[in-house]
Amino acid sequence: MIIYFISSSSIPKPALPTSTDFAKWKGRKDANQAAAEGTEEDTETSVDSSEKPMAPKSLSSQASGAASVPFSDAVLPADGKMNATFVTLARNSDLWDIVESIRQVEDRFNRHYHYDWVFLNDKPFDDEFKKITTALISGRTRYGKVPHEHWSFPEWIDEEKARKVREDMAERKIIYGDSTSYRHMCRFESGFFFRQPLLQEYEWYWRVEPSIKLFCDIGFDPFRYMAEHKKIYSFVLSLYEYVETIPTIWDSAKKFIKEHPEHIAEHNGMNWLSDDGGDTYNHCHFWSNFEIGNLNWLRSKAYIDFFDTLDKDGGFFYERWGDAPVHSIAAGLLLDRDQVHFFEDIGYWHVPFTHCPTNEKKRLDLKCSCNPKDNFDWKGYSCTNRWFEVNKMTRPEGYKDQQD
Repeated sequence: MIIYFISSSSIPKPALPTSTDFAKWKGRKDANQAAAEGTEEDTETSVDSSEKPMAPKSLSSQASGAASVPFSDAVLPADGKMNATFVTLARNSDLWDIVESIRQVEDRFNRHYHYDWVFLNDKPFDDEFKKITTALISGRTRYGKVPHEHWSFPEWIDEEKARKVREDMAERKIIYGDSTSYRHMCRFESGFFFRQPLLQEYEWYWRVEPSIKLFCDIGFDPFRYMAEHKKIYSFVLSLYEYVETIPTIWDSAKKFIKEHPEHIAEHNGMNWLSDDGGDTYNHCHFWSNFEIGNLNWLRSKAYIDFFDTLDKDGGFFYERWGDAPVHSIAAGLLLDRDQVHFFEDIGYWHVPFTHCPTNEKKRLDLKCSCNPKDNFDWKGYSCTNRWFEVNKMTRPEGYKDQQD
């Protein structure tokens, strides 16, 4: 198989964000930064919030291994729900922030579908958290605690070196640069959330974080759409990563490409990730606080090999690698471009960015409440315009009116 890395250096790109730029974007990812210590051995008692039967077991592999069924062979029931769940990292203290998100998801979508919701925490969930979230969610609610080994320094990390890196980043005022828990969270989201026992029966996931907004009615099932159209990963927002947090991540990615050419998709998205055919990384990434994806892909040998390569290089702790560039580089290398989907119809906000459907008729039809002037898609620091360019997609009507 010949792999073509297509150069897109002709596509204009703004200067990459600096500390000053990123400070303007500073959001509330703190709410989730320590919420993900893995699911210890088993889980806490599941709580049923509906009388609907449990979803059938998926064809996915066990948490510790690679997928036994190709992730492209998605199970598609003739009717009814997909084998899918929402998944949220949260602490007990995040209760009222996640309540906001639950109301958004239920009102705009899940009250018609009753999908399950899996909550993960670094501590046991308290009775109040479980009582209130169970009352608000129309599907089953399930609560798990993450194992220590998924939320701690692996044995190959020099903790003194990591400590000095945090001190240096704090002096340079790099966002979350001095945080240990943020690094554990990013590593967990990159390589361990999908291995939790509570998620093993599911094939699809939709990540939801505290205090998000869904601006538009979702009159279709995104999980079914993904399966029917053979999509594996999806996004609504994309942007350039903060450069100083990932200086060597591309070196690790290139090492993976050299060591595992068998995993690189023939029609990969290298031309979105790189301006020069793969020599350097342009820092584009999908913003992973919203993502709908196939769990069997994350369980696959290709993804596990990719994560293990990055993990052993130590960048989660010696730098401050985020899960968003990790997922994005993986999707760009391991998936064909047409397996990644942009959900134009799902209006979304996570501080400080908004995705608002560009087309006015669509906004009216979907009863969207977002201001189109706030739409980030076509702004200078968004990578969505680039995604349309390199994939030769037709931009929606009205996009020029929303550019900087």
